[in-house]
Amino acid sequence: MLRNCVQMVNPARLQALEAWRNENHISLSQVNGQRRYGGPPDGWEGPAPGDGCEVFISQLPEDVFEDLLIPLFSSVGRLWEFRLMMNFSGWNRGFAYATYGSAGEAAAAVRRLHGHRLGPARQLGVCLSTQKKQLCVGELPVTSEQPYVLQVLRALSGGVESVSLKSGKDIKGVSALVVYESHHAAAMAKKVIREGFKKHCSLTVSVRWHYSSTKVRRPLPHGEGPPRSQNPRLQPPRLQPPLPTTETFNKAPGAPGPLPPRPAPSWSSPLPQKPCLVALLQRTCGTRLDFNLECTTSGPWHVCVSYSVQLPHLPQPLKGWLTVRRGVTHEDTWREVNQLVAGRALAALWPGTEGVPKQAW
Repeated sequence: MLRNCVQMVNPARLQALEAWRNENHISLSQVNGQRRYGGPPDGWEGPAPGDGCEVFISQLPEDVFEDLLIPLFSSVGRLWEFRLMMNFSGWNRGFAYATYGSAGEAAAAVRRLHGHRLGPARQLGVCLSTQKKQLCVGELPVTSEQPYVLQVLRALSGGVESVSLKSGKDIKGVSALVVYESHHAAAMAKKVIREGFKKHCSLTVSVRWHYSSTKVRRPLPHGEGPPRSQNPRLQPPRLQPPLPTTETFNKAPGAPGPLPPRPAPSWSSPLPQKPCLVALLQRTCGTRLDFNLECTTSGPWHVCVSYSVQLPHLPQPLKGWLTVRRGVTHEDTWREVNQLVAGRALAALWPGTEGVPKQAW
């Protein structure tokens, strides 16, 4: 396996690594850009190491591998795990992590090996690893609700302990502070959350580490803590339950959909009035049109709909699909779907006018 991924590495270094592995019966596994030893190693007895047992190693020469590093760091104490960050070309990325069985052994590694010389011009940097366990997921919709965000994050990543939401004048949308059970779980989640929200929820979110100068405190359970401001713009409204995954509509524009009614939230915010494209389309065509709509998929914040509408003077029905953010009520979602379909129909009748002919105004 190693021969296929290190074709550009010095052959002598590769042979030394292979000889060391065979002589000591060392097993290495490479996953997600890092090559691991142990976790735990064969024959390990006792519990997994806790906080303060991992050290961060930097300033590594590119052609230095486990055959030199593991014996060096094992000279201080018994290793529970060693992770070397790797490039696709087979070189290391200049840093690694070593986990010891106790915090005392990790501290000894920092004292004895920081500044250790590897090669003529390289001195190792060794320090205690920062165990970051919190991520900040930003730019969530203002309609986000804690139980749904928690549900989505647990579906996308493992090790989620708690989620708390925050909003305010300096925050775009709503931000979620996510606490994980370990640094490793948080690091793995950081790689998949952004793409997961984009793929499954049609949302573009930001993901970054959350740094705190004080000891990490577990967020209060949802609903506890000091009261929020009474300003409705600073309070994230409730996110309604997702629509069923398969729904069929065959209604005229403006007709109420078959979705069951749900109570309106206790807050409201003024929204700019949009031109009624449905009414404009009907006046333009001189007849009442039927929109055939089908909800193909839905999520906590979005609905995907396929549509078909027969327009006068067009030989084939206009077909396609669109994604709409869920409204505060089912009626709001239904109204937005009709607006978008009518806009696309107008664009088909008047190409190049973005769906609204100038003479209509």
